[in-house]
Amino acid sequence: MLPGGSAQAWPARHPAHRLVTMQEPFSPGSTARVELIVTDADTAQAIGSGDVPVLGTPRILALAEAATVAAIARQLPDGTTTVGVRIELDHRAATPVGRTVVARARLTEVDGRRLLFAISVTEGGSTVAEGRVERLLVDRQRFIERAGGSS
Repeated sequence: MLPGGSAQAWPARHPAHRLVTMQEPFSPGSTARVELIVTDADTAQAIGSGDVPVLGTPRILALAEAATVAAIARQLPDGTTTVGVRIELDHRAATPVGRTVVARARLTEVDGRRLLFAISVTEGGSTVAEGRVERLLVDRQRFIERAGGSS
């Protein structure tokens, strides 16, 4: 279910990635939280996503992704990593410089290499953003080689 309660089919696989064999290292329920004290460098003005001095949406997204990575970091099989392939984010409230936001991620679904997370970002008791992040398990070295980079 999407945050608003509607259902939507997500693509099951991304064709650009080689299948990584895994022995079910992940199970729904893994969680993590990441905190950020908003600085001038995190604002929409500073990162070019707007002209207001409040927490920018791209920074919220990066924080939410960091929480998804942390939620499964200890469970990754050797030689693998995850890459973000789909994000759905509702940015609901402005957050001024100096406030602390907390991103939480919870692994909600595992389908082979596909990992789906529910994410929320809060400040105090208020929801700043929420949504979903989909990541794929990939062979780290092969992914880097295909991207044309070095390890």
